[in-house]
Amino acid sequence: MRRKFDQYCPRAHAPSLIGKRWSLLIVRDLLHGPKRYTDLAHGLPGLGTNILAARLRELEAAGVVRKRRLPPPAASTVYELTEYGVELKEPLYALARWGARTLGPPKSEDDLYPEWGMNGLPALFNAEEARGLTETYVLDVDGDVFTARIVNGSLEVSLGAAEDADLVVAVDMDTFFALATGELGLREAAARGSARVEGDPGALDRCFRVLSFAPRVGTAA
Repeated sequence: MRRKFDQYCPRAHAPSLIGKRWSLLIVRDLLHGPKRYTDLAHGLPGLGTNILAARLRELEAAGVVRKRRLPPPAASTVYELTEYGVELKEPLYALARWGARTLGPPKSEDDLYPEWGMNGLPALFNAEEARGLTETYVLDVDGDVFTARIVNGSLEVSLGAAEDADLVVAVDMDTFFALATGELGLREAAARGSARVEGDPGALDRCFRVLSFAPRVGTAA
């Protein structure tokens, strides 16, 4: 049952739609396209099937998620975000940047799924810093390799290394986190030996301004 509040407040209404445990993680996993029920269950370890079914029903009722039957030969049912659900992308990324500041980098015992960068890099992407930019970065973070391709200020992230990268950076997770928070500069990390860097010096200076935890604060009118 959706919680009601004794005041008109969109900020209170929004958590009533998506604020239950696991709901935002379901939305997170659907940001990259439709998924079958079994895909969602596999990607969210610890989530019981009864809770997953309940959260999907609630998100459908809220207009955030819809269920669709794929045509043959697939002929399976998938869940996907509605247009309204897709609009959660930037709020979700903003929440991730905010939470990461106190969460800190993952520890050795933390469960980090191999495709973490597919959500992590878009969350870090600063469109203002990337305005008009076309550039490609390959990031190797403790062996997890992602390509961040920026085309005229828009970001596309893929698994693996592009061959035409302007900049290739290899770091461990702690160094990556320090670079993204701005606690450490990439040139300094390279000088210390905590980053291996190849490519365009200009891209070296831009990379972690474009991929950053920095707050997105609009300019006052």
